[in-house]
Amino acid sequence: MIATSIEQIPKIVCFDDSPRGRLLQGAAYLFYKQGYDKTTVRQLGEFIGIQSGSLFHHFKSKDDILATVMEQTIIYNFARLKEAAERSADPEQQLRHLIKAELVSITGDTGAAMAVLVHEWASLSKEKQAYILKMRNEYEQVWLDVIEKLCVQGKVKHDAFIWRRLMGGAISWTVTWYKPEGKISLDELTEMVLEMAVK
Repeated sequence: MIATSIEQIPKIVCFDDSPRGRLLQGAAYLFYKQGYDKTTVRQLGEFIGIQSGSLFHHFKSKDDILATVMEQTIIYNFARLKEAAERSADPEQQLRHLIKAELVSITGDTGAAMAVLVHEWASLSKEKQAYILKMRNEYEQVWLDVIEKLCVQGKVKHDAFIWRRLMGGAISWTVTWYKPEGKISLDELTEMVLEMAVK
């Protein structure tokens, strides 16, 4: 069931509580729940409790809103990812921390925004895609650096880029089925993904 107002949805931590932040939070939720194309500017305005024309006080276009949702999501989770990688100098431990950090991002406090980043990529204008892609590549490089170290150690036998794509796909899909109150904890899920990733 889709919420009818922003007050009914969980806080998405990569957006602040300013009017602009509330707009991004509402957009991330609606784009995730019903898709970018099906979400109208008028509907977004009603959802967050403002006139639809007021959205353009903060953003030039709906495309600009989508790009900003993605940008802020990457900035927040890139910082989370870097902090996770810096917790250890051991590549296997680093990978464990990266897996956990991304699972937290996808299934927890930035889940809707991360899902938008993954599933609404093609909805961005080409110009915005190039900008977001550059940011995404920096995020992915944190993963690739760790996986390449594991390749050197012989713990990962496959191409680092392809291995990250397989792992990233598995992790990002958890947003569709993982429930924190379910039969497996996030720590247990982290260990399962690590076992699949490392020989």
